[in-house]
Amino acid sequence: MKLAWGVLLQAVALLFASRFVLSEEHGGRGDEERGGGGGGEDKVSPACPLALQSSGKCDGEECPYQVNFPPLTIQLPKQFQLMEKTLKEVELLKEMVNTLKKSCQDCKLQADDNREKDNSNDFLPAGPANQSVVQDNRVTDLQDKVTKLSENLKNAKNQIHTLHGRLEKINLVNMNNVENYVDNKVANLTFFVNSLDVKCSSQCSAQEPKADIQLLQGDCSNYFAAGKRQNGVYKITPDPRNHSFEAYCDMESFGGGWTVFQMRQDGSVSFNRTWEAYKNGFGNGKEFWLGNDKIHLLTKSKQMQLRIELEDFNGVREYATYDQFYVANEYLKYRLTIGTYTGTAGDSLNFSKRYSHDQKFFTTPDRDNDQYATGNCGAYYSSGWWFDACLAANLNGKYYNKNYKGVRNGIFWATWPEASDQNMNGYRKAFRKVKMMMRPKTFLP
Repeated sequence: MKLAWGVLLQAVALLFASRFVLSEEHGGRGDEERGGGGGGEDKVSPACPLALQSSGKCDGEECPYQVNFPPLTIQLPKQFQLMEKTLKEVELLKEMVNTLKKSCQDCKLQADDNREKDNSNDFLPAGPANQSVVQDNRVTDLQDKVTKLSENLKNAKNQIHTLHGRLEKINLVNMNNVENYVDNKVANLTFFVNSLDVKCSSQCSAQEPKADIQLLQGDCSNYFAAGKRQNGVYKITPDPRNHSFEAYCDMESFGGGWTVFQMRQDGSVSFNRTWEAYKNGFGNGKEFWLGNDKIHLLTKSKQMQLRIELEDFNGVREYATYDQFYVANEYLKYRLTIGTYTGTAGDSLNFSKRYSHDQKFFTTPDRDNDQYATGNCGAYYSSGWWFDACLAANLNGKYYNKNYKGVRNGIFWATWPEASDQNMNGYRKAFRKVKMMMRPKTFLP
């Protein structure tokens, strides 16, 4: 059927083409005759009577046609109108296929050329361009290695910091265990000695001197537990591995058993001291700093609480307590750790985000460990303290006998009730007495 339609279409096309050619030839000759005849009669050959007419009712855009050129009449179906459109689409598809074929051939040729170039470069000596590429690759590899090493270094630092914190906790736990063990052994020895003393009292000669046994006390609370109730200087041994030292014990204030490590009351001692002086301690019986190494041993041996007492020249007394108090060793720059505040003086050690003395290193005029980037707070305020950038509290400042003006380098407590009033009239608050002391958290009066 398809073949018959194809033959039919070819016949129709040939008939149209022959008709067109004959018409052109007759028309051209007639023109020449008219142009050269000089007004002669026109002679036109009769044309073949060809007619294309509708043979039925149209259905939308589809209509049946018939072609008449006597003596032949051809009936065409409705779909004949779509054949021209279909032929055009086929031509377009052919063009697209040819274009794609050409593109594929070009891609293949280009790929073959690139492959040949790559193969040829493998056998060429390394030129400047190749050396540059190799060097760039090496630089990239080195940069990747440096980046990985930097990340590993950061991770190592974080791990060291974490392990250091764990080590401190483990040391504290171990020291507590050792202390409990030693205390138990000492208690057993004391009981044994006392029992021997009772047995020996009736049998031994009265002239034979008794052995003078002194128990090592870790801090003032141990003396209080042993029955001591008088304020004064006692010898304490927070860490049996280190030497004993003397400390002032407050056995009367607020339940007693306090180990005092700082006292100010008359200005007889300057607190504008060096790192070594604050490390070892200085002062006299009225004004002193116990020493950062000793404070560290005391706070490491037991979990301590801190009490601060202040009194101004008007006789107003206030206090501040913190349920945790710890001072690290010299390697960690005597970093301060404090807990939750209670009291009446206000929380100046945790005044704000900008001025917080918690977790700050100790700074002196000759050793700058503070958070102030462009200067030394210890040198500016003439004292040693756990400065931030710089201060909301400084109990080691200069001792003034009355309110003063100028640099706030005196004893300072920012949350003192009258501090704002003093600032308004231009005067700084002066304090007559200051005392800082510690006691174990588990202490029971």
